[in-house]
Amino acid sequence: MKALILAPFYPTVLERLKQSLEIIYESWTDTRRLVPQKELIDRIQKQDIEIVVVEADFVLREVFEKAAKLKLVGACRGNVNQVDVAAATEHGVLVVNTPARNAIAVAELTIGLMLAVVRHIPAAHQMVSSGGWVDPTAPYFTLCGTELAEKTIGIVGFGAIGQQVAKRLSAFETSILVYDPYVDPEKIEEVGARAVELDELMQQSDFVTIHCPTVPETVGLISAQRIALMKPTAYLVNTASAAVVNREAIAKALRERRIAGAAFDVYDTWPVQAEDPLLKLNNVILTPHIGGVTNESVARHSLMMAEDIERFARGQRPKNVLNPQVWERVVR
Repeated sequence: MKALILAPFYPTVLERLKQSLEIIYESWTDTRRLVPQKELIDRIQKQDIEIVVVEADFVLREVFEKAAKLKLVGACRGNVNQVDVAAATEHGVLVVNTPARNAIAVAELTIGLMLAVVRHIPAAHQMVSSGGWVDPTAPYFTLCGTELAEKTIGIVGFGAIGQQVAKRLSAFETSILVYDPYVDPEKIEEVGARAVELDELMQQSDFVTIHCPTVPETVGLISAQRIALMKPTAYLVNTASAAVVNREAIAKALRERRIAGAAFDVYDTWPVQAEDPLLKLNNVILTPHIGGVTNESVARHSLMMAEDIERFARGQRPKNVLNPQVWERVVR
């Protein structure tokens, strides 16, 4: 079988796949471009490609309608918004993904952002590196922070990332509240957390950290009314989705100091537009959507994807199938 891999792949795993498949490897992180749909269709047809693996590239309905040789699409992501799974299913193409491949990375950045915002780490670095630390006592007055220990952390969304955040926060001797109506409260209690309603979480938490997916039920979930419930000493961290938090309301609350601060790794646009109100605030920390960007995440999704491709090539059901009905049709 021949596979076109457009996602970054760990070298040793790539070599492993080459033992059983013919591989064309063109990671978007090397080419710095995404393959247009027409080009992708032409390549699948002309190069007899049966497997396409993507991370940032799109595989939309047109590909499934016109690239008849395609048999499997692998998305090296937890969510697969850039792959039209419905169209794949209609045309008998199996779709697999790599759930939780970056859960540890995002969880660690989340805690890093919490520490950075409450201990003023970027401002402290700027003071020293710019030569602004002239008075030896000045930082004791302007950069006095607070500790995570004994604080209440509210986790909104308790999937793979939320659970990894809770696991790591336990070392800081925090109390953890969780809002996730789709998770059994007993599972939440197993990690020493407590399941609560969202309004209670917003009222009681010293930190609110967002880890739910972007689905119709979560868009605008952190509304102006819920932001108004937060303590004036509380912080909000969002490494999940800009759509979950009301943009105008959170910017207004930060500008008016109705909450202490916030940290963001996700935005309405990438990159952030010059007029974004968050850029004008001095009580926020902003990172450029790097939550899942680690070498370990690449190694993890590479191995998960390679194992499923090998299963498929052997005629076995892949582990992380998103449209199992296609597999059922294949085996019949």
